[in-house]
Amino acid sequence: MEKNLTSGSVLRNIIYFSLPYLLSYFLQTLYGMADLFIIGQFGGVGSITAVSVGSQVMHMLTVMVVGLAMGSTVSIGKAIGAAHKERARTAIGNTVTLFLGVSVACTALLLLLVRPIVSLMSTPEEAVADTVTYLTICFAGIPFITAYNIISSIFRGLGDSKRPMYFIAVSCGVNIALDYLFIGGFHMGTAGAALGTTLSQTISVILALVVIFGQKTGIRLTKECFKPQREALGEILKIGVPVALQDGFIQIAFIVITVIANRRGLNDAAAVGIVEKVIGVVFLVPSTMLSTVSALSAQNIGAGKHERAAATLRYAIFITVGYGLAVSLAVQLAAEPIVGLFTADAAVILLGGQYLRGYIWDCIFAGMHFSFSGYFCAYGMSGLSFLHNFLSIVLVRIPGAFLASKYFADTLFPMGLAAPGGSLLSVLICIVAFIWMRSKREVVS
Repeated sequence: MEKNLTSGSVLRNIIYFSLPYLLSYFLQTLYGMADLFIIGQFGGVGSITAVSVGSQVMHMLTVMVVGLAMGSTVSIGKAIGAAHKERARTAIGNTVTLFLGVSVACTALLLLLVRPIVSLMSTPEEAVADTVTYLTICFAGIPFITAYNIISSIFRGLGDSKRPMYFIAVSCGVNIALDYLFIGGFHMGTAGAALGTTLSQTISVILALVVIFGQKTGIRLTKECFKPQREALGEILKIGVPVALQDGFIQIAFIVITVIANRRGLNDAAAVGIVEKVIGVVFLVPSTMLSTVSALSAQNIGAGKHERAAATLRYAIFITVGYGLAVSLAVQLAAEPIVGLFTADAAVILLGGQYLRGYIWDCIFAGMHFSFSGYFCAYGMSGLSFLHNFLSIVLVRIPGAFLASKYFADTLFPMGLAAPGGSLLSVLICIVAFIWMRSKREVVS
């Protein structure tokens, strides 16, 4: 199961690792996309809004778990790169212990806060009841969502991005089938969408556990590995907490923008919700590069091969910029038809097309700062990632969206431009931080 990524072609290793990861991200994104698409076939605008608002809350929680798990991926990757198997086993065991406690505590707390969360989102009145139902069921499944993402982070830290892809592929297929069964067959509406997502995640976890305990995966854990150890937990949290907070702030920014759109009316809310799902698909490549750079760079740093880590960053930036430019240009020609895949409402399609045309340019700049963030995390400097994202959100993204909504009441295009504006600031900060890191390391050497 272990894969050494510290030798051979850097570009080949990126492709080898990122393609299964990309497919995993794509399949995971299909969860929310499938819910929204299928509910759009059998429900109205109110149901679409409920699922889009509810799934955005769940996405925020999921990315924060993934961000926290980045600490585990990097810790395990460094140990593997340095050939310290005992340290890798300790990192894996402490990861399980840490996230077991986190998932149980989060589930209990969120179930108590369902209605305040729905209210905080400024959910349109027509969609409140369905949103509460959707979130209640999804919150109950948080332990399984957490378990899947933690198991995946462990495999990726070991250099194996294929098994998580297999797990999520099975789960995604089950989710789509259950959505049609519960929503189309049993007419359960948003409850069916939430139940299908939760049950499919549960199946994914069961499959992963069967693989871990039933096959030769290279994981040999003892009871000692699960006992909390300050050094192991400290390294995981030092890297993971800033990333989780960073991802949390990014999602809060999305939610604030959703609230701004919700206050404009049901059509605007539905349009923004649909575009956020489309952006989730488009951003698969940038998101994949963040995790790919962190995992590959961690192993190379552990092996003392710093130039290979920097080369990984350079290749990732070239890939994401080229991809982002191509996608942004293509979307300018096809924005309305893309939004029209999710709804037949003409007003929603028009507004969604406007928002998507502005937002899509973020794919270029986000790909760059995602790649930088993966590099910073591999060096244990995830605070830099938190800093540039925080500044971009509070200085550009949220103020820009608010002002655009206030002064351009008839179009969502200017609101869409707030996202690439914020990412551009992040890129500039990342470049300065990278130059500083390189000069500091040269002085030390």
